This record gives sequence, structure tokens and C-alpha cells, in this order.
Amino acid sequence: MVPNHVVQPVRHVLVVDDDANLREQIAGYLQEHGFALHEAGDAASMEAVLAQESIDLIVLDLMLPGEDGLSICRRLAGSGGPAILMMSAMAAEVDRVLGLELGADDYLPKPCSPRELLARVRAIIRRVDEARAGAPGPAKGYQFLGFTVSPQRRQVRAPNGTTILLTAGEFSLLKALLDQPERILSREDLIEQSGAGEGDVAGRAIDVQISRLRRKLHAYVDEEIIRTIRGAGYMFDARVSRI
Repeated sequence: MVPNHVVQPVRHVLVVDDDANLREQIAGYLQEHGFALHEAGDAASMEAVLAQESIDLIVLDLMLPGEDGLSICRRLAGSGGPAILMMSAMAAEVDRVLGLELGADDYLPKPCSPRELLARVRAIIRRVDEARAGAPGPAKGYQFLGFTVSPQRRQVRAPNGTTILLTAGEFSLLKALLDQPERILSREDLIEQSGAGEGDVAGRAIDVQISRLRRKLHAYVDEEIIRTIRGAGYMFDARVSRI
């Protein structure tokens, strides 16, 4: 007998770049590896695609005519919409950090190898899937300091009932911390457990996303929830109940 296999849904990726040749190259390569591809050359074209298609991830160029990539990222990141992989020929660290600060799930300098782009896209999609499914871990939810976290819905509710919007990367990090509260986790631990990828950029992305996560949680409580342990990593310093 041929074993039954779980059929994975086709993931829809939108490439937003004003360089038509590069856009077609990226779209063609990702399409060869099983993704459904859509293209846009600017913000207006992107919005038209988003209105018609259910997009899982946007590969977003920083420099665009009209509204630039940073502005688009800032606008979309808090909406609970598609994950964002930002790309730019501007390789300065400040540009990478700014993109991550504004809500991008990852940042990739141009030019890059198609294989690295594919790996980053797959890693982000995997993080989104795990966050939505609440995997790994049997907990249906978590509670701490009045917050309620639902991995299945990828939802965080503040003590006052407000829904806190997190990016896929932020939610994966929060879940990794919630699974091991009051334990020091190194950047390498968090990279492995959240599926953030590898290398210096991933390590820097962890720092930036932890900073964003802190700000979003601390908007509702005064306690220091995520502590930085100098030279060691981070610790979730609150009592966590599984529900």
C-alpha cells in the first residue's frame, strides 16, 4: 500500500520590487520550488494583489517609487496580515535593524543567492505555520500576569482584554520563552526553538524582535517580563500557567 501523505497547501508569495527583471527572477525561482507567485512594482499594485489574493508572505524591496518599503512594512506589520521578508541593496546594519524594528520578520541584503532566499522564505513560512498550529508543545494556551496567549489562534490578549498584534517571529519567540519560563535561553537556543535561521543576522534579529516584544508587553504592565542576562541570553521572568 502507498502510505497516505499530508498534502501541504500551496503558499502564496508576493514579490514587491520595481526592478522587473529581478522580480521575475525571484518569482520564477520560488515558483519552481512549489510556491504560488504574484508580482507588484509599487505599493498601489501590491494593494491590488492583496485585495484579490490570500498572501502568506511578501518579499518587499526597501527602495520603491512612491511609498517606500519601510513605510509599507510599518503599515502592514501590525495588521496581522502576511509575513514580511525585506530585501535591500542597502547593506548597512542601520537599515537592517530599522526594517526589523518596523516589523519585518527577516531581512536579506541584495544581491543574494536564490538558495538563501528560498531558505529564508521557507523558514518564515514554517514559523508562521508553527505559531498558528501552536506546535511544538501540548499546551492549548498560557497565562501570565493577566495576559492570555493562544498558540492555535496566534493571539495574545492583554490584561485589559486588548488583542496585541505580534509578527510571526515575535510570536514564535514568545512561545519559546513561555515553554521554558524562568530559565536562561541563549540566542542560539532561541534561534533553534523559534526557527529564526542561522548566522549573525538571525542573532541580531532575535535581539530586535525581543526588544519589540518587550515594548508591546510592557505597554500593559510595569513588571520586567523578559530580562536580559548579560553574556548569557534572555529569561522570561514571570510565572506561567498552562491552560
